[in-house]
Amino acid sequence: MNKKILKNIEWSILICVIILIAIGCVALYSATQNTGHDELIKQLIWLGISIPLVIAVICVDYELIIKSAPFGYIIMLLLLFGVLFTPPINGATSWFIIGSVSIQPAEFTKIFVILMLALVISKIQEKGKKEISNPKKLLICMGVVAIPVLLIIKQPDYGTAIAFLIAVVFMLFSAGIDKKYLIVSTVLAIIVLPILYFYVLPSHARTRIDVFLHPDLDPRGSGYNIIQSKLAIGSGQLLGMGVTQGNQTQLGYLYPKTTDFIFSVIGEEMGFVIAGLIVVLYVILITRIIYIAKTAKDDKGSYIAIGVAGILLFHMVENIGMTMGLVPITGVPLPFVSYGGSSLLTNLILIALVLNISGRRKKSLFIE
Repeated sequence: MNKKILKNIEWSILICVIILIAIGCVALYSATQNTGHDELIKQLIWLGISIPLVIAVICVDYELIIKSAPFGYIIMLLLLFGVLFTPPINGATSWFIIGSVSIQPAEFTKIFVILMLALVISKIQEKGKKEISNPKKLLICMGVVAIPVLLIIKQPDYGTAIAFLIAVVFMLFSAGIDKKYLIVSTVLAIIVLPILYFYVLPSHARTRIDVFLHPDLDPRGSGYNIIQSKLAIGSGQLLGMGVTQGNQTQLGYLYPKTTDFIFSVIGEEMGFVIAGLIVVLYVILITRIIYIAKTAKDDKGSYIAIGVAGILLFHMVENIGMTMGLVPITGVPLPFVSYGGSSLLTNLILIALVLNISGRRKKSLFIE
């Protein structure tokens, strides 16, 4: 890695990620008091595995990485298909279990879908920027995303599926898609959502929406987790009850406290100050990634960066929002903070791609 690349890298992004990981490890230490810190140890192992991969991704020109996208994309589709035949865990067939290690293909698929879509969009636009608004070309882009999304919904994992769709919207918008498509899509979504709710969504998904709208509908059943989460966050007040001192966390009322509700642990034990700091860190992280998308040396770099920004934004809003009862619960982890090896490794590789792009940027090619 030459000095020019090191000078251009957006170090503020890496600093934000390191702080988020550090806060997450402290929260995991507290949340695993009664389990011998097994999940914290596994998280640190995954972090150790991630570091050399992150360095490698930063060092290799992302133009070369993009060329591997079709091969990686096909591998991920095969894994998404194969995981459907694994034994369900908590009602979902989302993981390959290898000994004590669980691997979630849907997480790694994010990397290759973003790379593949960036490649496809740039190929389409070789004949002109407006080609992306050609209905046939647009269908090709949607097909790239639709196949993995349908396989992920089949697991079922609606939260991750939505993350893909948000990334697509961000990437197509930055590519200069005709705004009428976005307007029509929004109108169709408004029309289709009630139909999905009554006739397509399984009962457990409808229950989550009902509980979101009426948390007291089933306080000892479906509404239990969100009620305990809000109690935990509220009881933390300004400075928190202290690490390892939270009532809801330590007495086992929060579940699952190391993944979906890790923000509740932080809110209860570290208070509003640290919980607010997490939100600020995400805002800085996402805005800097968007800036990199605007200043990338080519369109491919712009599309990759903006796709990463879309995924991180959705995960942040959805996870923090669901712990506070602002959005329905979907089981989406908080990037860099929640326990999960596949999630941590995937998010760090996505950040490495962004740092790769930032180190090689020259001028803005963002669509006006």
